[in-house]
Amino acid sequence: MKSYTEYLTLNIPKRMDFVNITPQVEAAVRKSGIKEGLCLVNAMHITASVFINDDEPGLHEDFRRWLEQLAPFDPSPTRYAHNRTGEDNADAHHKRQIMGREVVVAVTNGKLDFGPWEQIFYGEFDGRRPKRVLIKIIGE
Repeated sequence: MKSYTEYLTLNIPKRMDFVNITPQVEAAVRKSGIKEGLCLVNAMHITASVFINDDEPGLHEDFRRWLEQLAPFDPSPTRYAHNRTGEDNADAHHKRQIMGREVVVAVTNGKLDFGPWEQIFYGEFDGRRPKRVLIKIIGE
């Protein structure tokens, strides 16, 4: 069995945003030379997410509104105990927990084996600094 590792570094200028990273993951699968296997993609920061969904702007706006309703940004230590440590990003930790840490996609015939409309997204919830995403491909 072979393995291939690649890291993406993203620096999202907004506090919360979603970026389609499917092209970068597809390129990594091609570079790996792996024809049959699995591709793991995970955010390496606890205030960011990787998830699969549709690349539709209205849906992404719905995600933003829904997440903000569930875990509103509030830098004060009143709403979130985590912010009593001097941090201001407790909401980002909650948003990451909801949207997930990683995805695993089958690799078949050297390509990501998606269902209709599926794409891989990086979700940022405490942006404005560089963060990494791991791509790990294993197989033959």
